[in-house]
Amino acid sequence: MTKPIEAARQASAIALVLQGGGALGAYQAGVYQALLGEDIQPDWVAGISIGAINAAIIAGNPPGQRLQRLRDFWYGISRELRYRLSQPLNFARRMFNEGSAGYAATFGLPGFFTPRFPPLPIEWPAEIGQLSFYDTTPLRQTLLDLVDFDLLNNGPIRFSVGAVNVMNGNFAYFDNREQTIGPEHIMASGALPPGFPPVQIGDEWFWDGGLVSNTPLQYVLDHRAQDDMTVFQVDLFSSRGHVPRTMADVLQREKDIRFSSRTRLNVNQSKQVEALRAAARRLAKRLPSELRQDPDLLALLKEEREGNVTVMHLINRCTSYESASKDYEFSRQTVVEHWNDGFEDAHYSLAHPDWIGRTRAEDAITTFDLATDRPRDAASQRTNQKPAPETVRNS
Repeated sequence: MTKPIEAARQASAIALVLQGGGALGAYQAGVYQALLGEDIQPDWVAGISIGAINAAIIAGNPPGQRLQRLRDFWYGISRELRYRLSQPLNFARRMFNEGSAGYAATFGLPGFFTPRFPPLPIEWPAEIGQLSFYDTTPLRQTLLDLVDFDLLNNGPIRFSVGAVNVMNGNFAYFDNREQTIGPEHIMASGALPPGFPPVQIGDEWFWDGGLVSNTPLQYVLDHRAQDDMTVFQVDLFSSRGHVPRTMADVLQREKDIRFSSRTRLNVNQSKQVEALRAAARRLAKRLPSELRQDPDLLALLKEEREGNVTVMHLINRCTSYESASKDYEFSRQTVVEHWNDGFEDAHYSLAHPDWIGRTRAEDAITTFDLATDRPRDAASQRTNQKPAPETVRNS
């Protein structure tokens, strides 16, 4: 039994789920801009790694300032490097991107990280907080400048970020409904070794949540309220790709698969669990009353959550000139391209007939991945875009 629902705006709770992916995170800012243009405001933002930073900026600012703060962050850390060739030469553009990524790896990024000098020898002992190639101290000040932590902790948006405990390898979530969030929680979520150092919270040390799962989707599905929910799942690595033709292609494809696979797994497992719960509810109704209190049946129904979940997947797709370095390629031009792609994918998906006319099964998870139909700009058009603030399209 299905029921029609209204188009873009509805009464269900809205969650924005942001995957990790370094420089690709500008795509998420573009998605948020498109949602904002449709007056879709999240009740819950959850992130991993760069997604945790974007989530903190959204939850830690009033609605009218969020987009500008996202711009401040992405324009603050990106470099004014430009690809100037007028022809769509993929090899030349790839070399530009590799050079830009190498620049970031060598000199760091303002307001984000700086290289340790001299580099720490591999076998040289040091304090755990110093065991990395880069120092992320600048990121702490950036977060303090761009995020109102009083608002983040006491405001209307639920905020959750994931990290991994260095000592026991367990996944941990920091949630403003359960604890007071500070800059260290966001930094822990993005502390990807060996580049970035672990972050201490209390007596424990934490690394990037992407070591275990690059998306907080499962956490959101497992901890949602008894209500309908719409989830905008923004992934920065695509599970779909092409057969590699070079070793560079192999390195990129391996990274895409490694960091994208958990999203599909999480959704499929959640669908299976919801289907089993629905089967248990149907069975309970057919059982005689004396069996409805059977401990096994009650155990199956214990974690029951009522309400539909609709998941819109918005997935960044790589271009032919990107390589495995794309997650640390922070040229201004590429950042703007990622931002615009996120905006266009979200705008296209929200206007898609399948989304507008969607239906949802009772107490089930329904998924949409609609932007795969959207034609991309030609490489010549993309590379000729002037990397200036006005190219981040207004909603």
